[in-house]
Amino acid sequence: MTWRSHNGIPIHVLAQAVQGQLSGPGEVMITGVSSLEGATSGDLAFVAKPNLVQQARRSKAGALIVAQPLPGEQRPQIVVSNPLYAFAVIASRYFTPPPPARGIASEAVFGSDVCIGPEVSIGPFVTLGDRARIGARVTLYPGVYLGEDTVVGDDTVLYPHVTVLRGCVIGARVTIHAGTVIGSDGFGYVQHQGKHQKIPQLGNVVIEDDVELGAHVTVDRATFGSTIVKRGTKVDNQVQIAHNVVVGEDCILVAQVGIAGSTTLGHHVMIGGQAGLVDHLHIGDFAKIAAGSGVTSHVSSGQIVGGRPAVDHATWLKSQVLVHKLPEMRKELRELRARLDQLEEQLAASAKKKA
Repeated sequence: MTWRSHNGIPIHVLAQAVQGQLSGPGEVMITGVSSLEGATSGDLAFVAKPNLVQQARRSKAGALIVAQPLPGEQRPQIVVSNPLYAFAVIASRYFTPPPPARGIASEAVFGSDVCIGPEVSIGPFVTLGDRARIGARVTLYPGVYLGEDTVVGDDTVLYPHVTVLRGCVIGARVTIHAGTVIGSDGFGYVQHQGKHQKIPQLGNVVIEDDVELGAHVTVDRATFGSTIVKRGTKVDNQVQIAHNVVVGEDCILVAQVGIAGSTTLGHHVMIGGQAGLVDHLHIGDFAKIAAGSGVTSHVSSGQIVGGRPAVDHATWLKSQVLVHKLPEMRKELRELRARLDQLEEQLAASAKKKA
């Protein structure tokens, strides 16, 4: 259910917020945002592509964000170069639910020497370990656990039941969704006489500024040093980041990606859902890895790979075309084999007659 502004916001205010050109009446009041098909008369919707123009004309939205003005349209239109970006800015600034009330719930539990910044919101049953430090305007939803010597930067939001274990550091303006675990032990064992001896995981995790982690993400602590997710990276739900992995700036990791230990990603890397990366790889800047890929070797900067095992994307696409042709090729191979057998029989019979 979309959160709505009860009083409404004039469309000209929204246009100014994204530096858009307003076409049509400027005093129309907008109470919410929505998709084209789900919009009502108080909603603002966006037209992302030219092929959605007819759908936009049929929409009940009270106003539109467009890249080009729709001729003959009487509703207000905010004209911008990137409608989806403008829509995201407006929705984030004006039409998201207000944050929880500031203050500290009486049911919260604090260890010794805890340092808490101003204007925080700490919900019921939050636990802060010894020497934990949280910055200004931090929001901790119910059930959050911060272990001893953890640090959380200004304006960070941790949703219910997020766990940040001993010594881990979370930067400013970070968003971590429900159920995520930061700083669980890396999966490190050594085999000896048929048994698995645990290798102590003595490092920590560092999540830099402006990172967002989805629900039920796990980021394992390093064996030594730090597992690092760098500034601006966005991680989808149920992603596994193993010990001593370094994820570069402004990367995108889609749901159920798994990255094995000590692999390093450059900046602006994009990894599709359910891709798996083995350990000790280097993935170059701006590389792209297709969904479902199994990456077993280094990937160069700017390279696009896909498949299991992953190969250059163009090669992978050609191989996929061949896979679909395999039944036809098998039939042709059988026919050719039958013709070859027939020719061999004829040659054998001819040779026998001559003998």
